[in-house]
Amino acid sequence: MRLLLVEDDVMVASGIKLGLTDAGYAVDWVGSGERAEEVLKRGETFDAAIVDIGLPNMDGLELTRRLRKPDMASAAMPVLILTARDALHDRVQGLDLGADDYMLKPFELPELLARLRALLRRSQAATTAVLSFGPIELDTATRRAGARKGEQFTTIELGPREWTVMEYMLMNAPKPASKDKLLQALTGWDKEITPNAVEVYISRLRGKLEPHGVALRSIRGFGYRLEMIEAQVI
Repeated sequence: MRLLLVEDDVMVASGIKLGLTDAGYAVDWVGSGERAEEVLKRGETFDAAIVDIGLPNMDGLELTRRLRKPDMASAAMPVLILTARDALHDRVQGLDLGADDYMLKPFELPELLARLRALLRRSQAATTAVLSFGPIELDTATRRAGARKGEQFTTIELGPREWTVMEYMLMNAPKPASKDKLLQALTGWDKEITPNAVEVYISRLRGKLEPHGVALRSIRGFGYRLEMIEAQVI
């Protein structure tokens, strides 16, 4: 999952970005509302944005209003507002302008991560922390992956980027996922990942999913799709 962090305080932004990156997100950081708007207008896509209200010049409320314009690609992107303002008026205004959630500073990282997971699930029309396809389950709250057969649960060990690819595939299943979208989910501006690297993670996942009856099929010229492996009749 790729996130846009809009925060002008370098120390605060660094702490948030580190925590989110450790949790497996690809995070791109900008220090102003103008820069965030510029990035989104040029076609960059994100799964969610975290926006501080107290930005210089264009504040977070005005940025949120602009992000919700119908002609913006970000019109449906989840937006989580961060602020030190605890007045009811500010919270109401932020939500009325299109924010999906609101957090007061200071806050604890586990709560921020939980709220982000909830926003991402809602944006992908998922209502549970457990994503699944066939026997495969991914618990986004406990960060546990595995395959379920009746009462038996077999853990599947996933590296951070394997987790990101698997999470994206499950959130989009049964629809296919494009290689470009997977590439964006895996990396931010400060990291270089090639399309060939996506194929490496797909290959690793195939080896972990196929023993449980799930395949990652390649769609020529597009990307990949999760499918159940048909049992062969002998």
